[in-house]
Amino acid sequence: MDNTMDQGMNKDILKVLLTEEQLHQKCAEIGAAISRDYAGRDLLLVSVLKGAVVFMADLMREITIPCAIDFMVVSSYGSGVKTSGVVKIVKDLDTNLAGKDILIVEDILDSGMTLSYLTELLRDRGPASLRIAALLDKPSRRKVPLRADYVGYEVPDEFVVGYGLDYDEKYRNLPYVGILKPEVYTK
Repeated sequence: MDNTMDQGMNKDILKVLLTEEQLHQKCAEIGAAISRDYAGRDLLLVSVLKGAVVFMADLMREITIPCAIDFMVVSSYGSGVKTSGVVKIVKDLDTNLAGKDILIVEDILDSGMTLSYLTELLRDRGPASLRIAALLDKPSRRKVPLRADYVGYEVPDEFVVGYGLDYDEKYRNLPYVGILKPEVYTK
C-alpha cells in the first residue's frame, strides 16, 4: 500500500494480508492447475456472487481451456459479521448441470455452512463432477467437514475485506485483501 493509507477506505484496514501481486500470482497458479485437470472436459465455473466476482474474473482469464460460466446469489450473512446459518438462494443458475464438470468459485471458505448446502443442492442436479475453488480458506471457523479442491491462501480468524470481500457491502473494490480494523464492525 502507498502512503495514502490515511485516505479513503484504506484508513479502515489494520494491515494488508495479501497484496494485489500475490493475488494475481495465485490466480495464475490455480488457473494453470484447473486447465490441466479439466483438459478435454465440459467445465462450468459457477461463481457465488457477490464476493467471488473479482476472483472469478481474474481466475477465468488464467484458464486456458474452453469453459462456460454461470452465477448464483446465495445469502447467509445479511449485514453482520457472523453467519446466520440460514441459506437463501437469491438467484439460481441458468445452466442445466447434467453431465457437466462443475467448479464452484468462492471467495472464502469460512464456516462451510453455505458451501455445504450449495454443493448438496448442485450435486442433486446430476453433474459429472463437482469441486470447489476458494481463494481464501479459514479452517479455524469450519463448522462442517468441507474442504476446497483448489485453495489460494489459508487466512487467520480475522475479518478480511477487499478483492471482492466486503463488510456491509463496502471494501469490495480494494485491490488487496486486508484485515478490517475491529472498531469498524463492532460499532
